[in-house]
Amino acid sequence: MRRLLAVFLVLLCVLLGAPAGVGAAGHEVTYDRYSLKVDGRRLVLQSAEFHYFRLPSPELWRDVLEKFKAAGFNAVSIYFSWAYHSPKPGVYDFTGVRDVDRLLRTARQAGLYVIARPGPYINAESTGGGLPAWVKTVPGRARSSAPGYQAAYREWLHRINPIIARHQVTGGGPVILYNAENEYQVNTDAAYMQDIQDQARADGIDVPITTNDCCDAGSWSSTWATGPGAVQIPGVDDYPQSFECANPEVWGPWGEGLTERLRDDIPVFAAEYQAGAIDLGNAGYDKCRELTGPAYMKYFYKNNLVTTGATMFSYYMGYGGTNWGWLAQPNDVYTSYDYGAAITEARRLTPKYDEFKRQGYFLEAVAPLAKTDPATSPAAPDNPALTTTARANPDTGTQFVLVKHADRAATGTDDATLDWAAPDGRHRVPVRVKGRDAHVLVAGYDLGGQRLALSTSEIMTHALIGGRDVAVLYGTAGSPGATILRYGSRPAVKVLEGDVRASYTGGDLRLDYTHDGLARVLVTGGGRRPLLLLLGTDGTAAGFWRAETGSGPVLVRGTELVRSASAGGDTLRLAADTAGGQVEVFAGPAVRRLRIGAEDVRVARTPSGSLLGATRAPEPVRLPALTAWRSRAEAPEAAPGFDDSRWTAADHTTTISPHPPKTLPVLYADDYGYHYGNVWYRGHFTAAGSETRIDLNAVTGLRGNYLVWLNGRYLGSAAGGVQADSGDASTPPNPDPGPGHFDIPAGVLRPGTDNVISVLVANMGHNDDWIADDLRFKQPRGLVAATVGGAVGGPVGGTPISWRIQGSPGTDPLRGPLNNGGLYGERTGWHLPTYPDKSWKTASAELAPGVTWLRNAFRLDLPKGQDAPVGLRFGGDPSPAYRVQIFLNGWNVGQYGGDIGPQRDFVLPAGLLDEHGTNTIALAVTAEQAVAGPGPISLFTYGNVRQAR
Repeated sequence: MRRLLAVFLVLLCVLLGAPAGVGAAGHEVTYDRYSLKVDGRRLVLQSAEFHYFRLPSPELWRDVLEKFKAAGFNAVSIYFSWAYHSPKPGVYDFTGVRDVDRLLRTARQAGLYVIARPGPYINAESTGGGLPAWVKTVPGRARSSAPGYQAAYREWLHRINPIIARHQVTGGGPVILYNAENEYQVNTDAAYMQDIQDQARADGIDVPITTNDCCDAGSWSSTWATGPGAVQIPGVDDYPQSFECANPEVWGPWGEGLTERLRDDIPVFAAEYQAGAIDLGNAGYDKCRELTGPAYMKYFYKNNLVTTGATMFSYYMGYGGTNWGWLAQPNDVYTSYDYGAAITEARRLTPKYDEFKRQGYFLEAVAPLAKTDPATSPAAPDNPALTTTARANPDTGTQFVLVKHADRAATGTDDATLDWAAPDGRHRVPVRVKGRDAHVLVAGYDLGGQRLALSTSEIMTHALIGGRDVAVLYGTAGSPGATILRYGSRPAVKVLEGDVRASYTGGDLRLDYTHDGLARVLVTGGGRRPLLLLLGTDGTAAGFWRAETGSGPVLVRGTELVRSASAGGDTLRLAADTAGGQVEVFAGPAVRRLRIGAEDVRVARTPSGSLLGATRAPEPVRLPALTAWRSRAEAPEAAPGFDDSRWTAADHTTTISPHPPKTLPVLYADDYGYHYGNVWYRGHFTAAGSETRIDLNAVTGLRGNYLVWLNGRYLGSAAGGVQADSGDASTPPNPDPGPGHFDIPAGVLRPGTDNVISVLVANMGHNDDWIADDLRFKQPRGLVAATVGGAVGGPVGGTPISWRIQGSPGTDPLRGPLNNGGLYGERTGWHLPTYPDKSWKTASAELAPGVTWLRNAFRLDLPKGQDAPVGLRFGGDPSPAYRVQIFLNGWNVGQYGGDIGPQRDFVLPAGLLDEHGTNTIALAVTAEQAVAGPGPISLFTYGNVRQAR
């Protein structure tokens, strides 16, 4: 009975499109030196990173995860951001856009395993590395066993761990691995690492615990192989291309990118393998996508697969998303976190996605890859420009031969003949490998009901469909190919399409061809079931999609995406994205009809036995022009008569920050509970009449600034201090970060009475804590020194100043703690769609120094059943004299400006954007001087497909 139940649950998994272990109860996760195993079944783990907190639209999580699955990934790696869920100690929110229960259910429904990564520290180029800013006010070093920090991180773990625990594979959920901490270094604290694991086990985590060691095996994961702090399966992070996106011709500056085997008893785990880049040089993410494009992926990923025998891969990132609100850390990134990933920030598929699919389908289809040992290469090329490396499965003898170009910088093409001693005989076959390319060739493989002696085409996938094997093989366009199959007697060969030459000798059927378009060969007889061999190029292979149904797998080509398939009676039903044009499906002979979503597609049978039809193009999308902007200036805080009596008194004389203030009182924003976005200060002093200047220091993080007024008169602006000012173990902190010296104009000072200094400080986010150094992490934000004194070059006066501070008035219950700062308009709701702006005046082309708000409402009615992501585009040249916060229906979706980054297009994600109703755009423009405002501003679409589910 138990065995029958197990069979039923596995069949249920197949019907749901889930791998065994996802969606069925009571599964066991084990491992040996070769691979992970679920209930004893070996698994090549193919994962990519996704950050739910960078896509605050739960309706779209499903779209991205289904696209992962459709590319051949069987897992998703997910950081859980502590800062995203906790605005202050003891307060946690797991609702709405922070509903990680929903996230994990969605992953399960998509058929993906999950590598859960709750930190506590995650980095991810997010503010504070994922640590809440309030942790900066906790005594004791962060990322250590210090009692103050320990109490804080245990609180987080005991909130997030139980959620993860109830979604483990062992209980029928998707979580297959638990990642403790992130890139933790050897010179820190083993007891801390051990305690994280102890807390996880106490909270019910029973899947294997792993961690990711950056960026080679020289850190703790090899040093602490056993004993306190050691995890079960340590992995390694590899970023061989570095992050210089401005120079996409760079090739492996950080080495070959080979993930190291850390222990003999565990699989080789590429815990974070580079699949994009942060844009350090502001080159734009398209350049980052080029830097880490298909050529890089072919060479490095395949090299890692065959040379090291890795069977656990997680690529960073699969989908990057958006640093909306104040999510970003200030040093490496701007609003977009597109990352040059395979799926763009607007959820569009790229050529990188195609390469992931070619490799992912291969890993999914060819089971002997899960268990291989190094082997002496059986294939010797007669051209020294090409080299080969090999592995073999010790049980089946299947060979995997990596053929790569010896000169990684070469751009030419090299032909060779391989003298290949394959398990089924020795053969000489042609091969061509371009510079910056690598191919994984297979020999001695039971390809379904066939015996593949060898092929110089790469295998994409194969499946038993309708009683015959259907295999997709591919190679570089124009290159020669040879495939040799073993038969007991001469089979019948019918070339249905293309130029393929067949010969049969001594049990070997040899097919010779050139990779060009899509050739189709039908082989019958010879003692085996029929075979339909589809021989294509990289491009034609990318057009195939594989999906599972209750009646077995199907192949589809011609759609933009296939999410799932089901078969019933004579009809195949697809959930797919289409853009118009031919669609072809390879299904069993009983299938005679095709239905995509709710639409029947007229099809006809082809000589290949497939069904061929055509889909309709999506309806065009019409977007309104953004005209009739309304505007209103704010910053009443700069006026001397503004009532700041309800603001927080900034009167602390001590701080736990390792950065002592230069003047008292302590003015650090975090010390007063204002952690994100803009902060206002008002300093009151009684003037003697001899004061001639105001001297300030402020720390804002990279790209930050601050603006200063005296008695309502604008004095100017200055750049704030950055992470480099924080110092480290060998360099003391900068005693004068973010200096600003402001002369007091004649007639502005009011001797003998109250004078008011007003300062608006932009907090661009909090430093990461990558090296577990509080000098870096606990660097303050806001004012760090303030004096009113004498002439420039003379002695600084000591005029007492009484300070008050105001930031965000509280956490937005819908959008969370990272959405809003302390601008007057934010505090009074000018960013919200419901705010009445009819009394605002028509916007002018000129902006005065300070803060001006612009608002516009527009109505959308996008075609239903289509996916047409909408963006906001700023035309013209961005000015460094202003910065713009962009609010969509109250959501802070980005920042724009010449000093912010190269970004001009901003994604307006569905869910935040009402695709069938009225939307409001609100822009908060902070200008450092009188300047022309941003513009022209328009809406556009990133793409347009029919989306059938």
